Amino acid sequence: MTIGDITPKKERKSRRSKHVVDDTAPLLPKRQDEDAGYDEFNGASFTGAVFNLSTTIVGAGIMALPATMKVLGLILGIAMIIFMAFLTDASIEFLLRFSRAGKTTSYGSLMGDAFGKYGRIFLQICVLVNNIVCSHCVHDYYCLLVLEGDVLSGTSSSGVHHAGVLEGWFGEHWWNGRTFVLIVTTLGIFSPLACFKRIDSLRFTSALSVALAVVFLVITVGIAIIKLISGTIMMPRLLPDVTDLTSFWRLFTVVPVLVTAYICHYNVHSIDNELEDSTQIKPVVRTALALCSTVYIMTSFFGFLLFGDSTLDDVLANFDTDLGIPYGSLLNDAVRVSYAAHLMLVFPIVFYPLRLNMDGLLFPSARPLALPNMRFAFTTVGLITLIFLGANFIPSIWDAFQFTGATAAVCLGFIFPAAVTLRDRHSIATKKDKILAIFMIVLAVFSNVVAVYSDAYAMFKKNSVTEPTA
Repeated sequence: MTIGDITPKKERKSRRSKHVVDDTAPLLPKRQDEDAGYDEFNGASFTGAVFNLSTTIVGAGIMALPATMKVLGLILGIAMIIFMAFLTDASIEFLLRFSRAGKTTSYGSLMGDAFGKYGRIFLQICVLVNNIVCSHCVHDYYCLLVLEGDVLSGTSSSGVHHAGVLEGWFGEHWWNGRTFVLIVTTLGIFSPLACFKRIDSLRFTSALSVALAVVFLVITVGIAIIKLISGTIMMPRLLPDVTDLTSFWRLFTVVPVLVTAYICHYNVHSIDNELEDSTQIKPVVRTALALCSTVYIMTSFFGFLLFGDSTLDDVLANFDTDLGIPYGSLLNDAVRVSYAAHLMLVFPIVFYPLRLNMDGLLFPSARPLALPNMRFAFTTVGLITLIFLGANFIPSIWDAFQFTGATAAVCLGFIFPAAVTLRDRHSIATKKDKILAIFMIVLAVFSNVVAVYSDAYAMFKKNSVTEPTA
């Protein structure tokens, strides 16, 4: 099996003395005997796990959050960010509790324990759909490449071209076009970082990624405060502006965006498996959620405060306009460059589960993925190539975020954990758990059906308006 754990899951507090007793690892054995050729691994630290999970959460979704404030208003928007954080914590708690009860050590094996082989396969397909086909979430790997191209080489929104950093510095040339920029970043940065076999090996790049997200936030806050002091910022809207049925339905479209922004479930088991002290996984999850919620709230608040109703679906595109302050152009470039670097470091942490689940889907009975180097290399190169090709054909970040959140991401984040709880194969769920699970499923299904309908209606309406008449 390529999914599972190398060590039986017991009530354990330390893994310092654990040795290999099985042949089923999620990607790489925690420890190998001296003659196996791997360095001894004594477990990941609390801090490293928090950074890895935080990077999984933050990703690229942060750029869409200020636009949700434009739809919901500050009060309801911030309340929704906090609410979704608590709901995400509850869904992850379901995963961990039922994993312990079933002695499973991966999301796929948990679904297999609850629903059999087809449950595991369905989970793996959803991870692939969420991270390749739908493609615009943080943990959605096309998105990272698409955004990277947007940041460095430019993008267009509502028919207006927004120059990228390289285009602004050097003018428009073939070597700073979208395709060439993606080739360079893929070969020079993404590919080397995707070759690590342990998720804990990415703790330093994850820490730097979080730091770069904070740099982006600090610059945004500073610009907003300067403009607030100068009196050039209008009072932001506190509540949603609902004037007709269409605007009412549009409120629901932000729910999938928020759900997508918090999806980290597919990395929780991998991080837990490598922790030195497995009892720390719940504090790790809550610390990461608290950190990311703070970043999300501040980014949403100050981003919407800074740009108001002019906030674009991808707020990064707002940072190529005249900010009306000294050194505005320099600050614009600093924001976009810091975010570009952040995205480069997000990619490997979200590529990890994609490779793991692809291998588990294609080779369910094979040895652990890390042991045969040829299969590991083939899977890695094949996926990166597929991602690169797809990244050049994604036109709109907002549409992709909405449809991603409306499909596989909601299944991964809420429907699957709730379904496992309702299945209750080990008879450990309380009445409160089952009520919460039903609420998760109803909320996820209802909000996303409405979101898909609203998005489709808006797209058809836009096409009918822009369609030339004879």
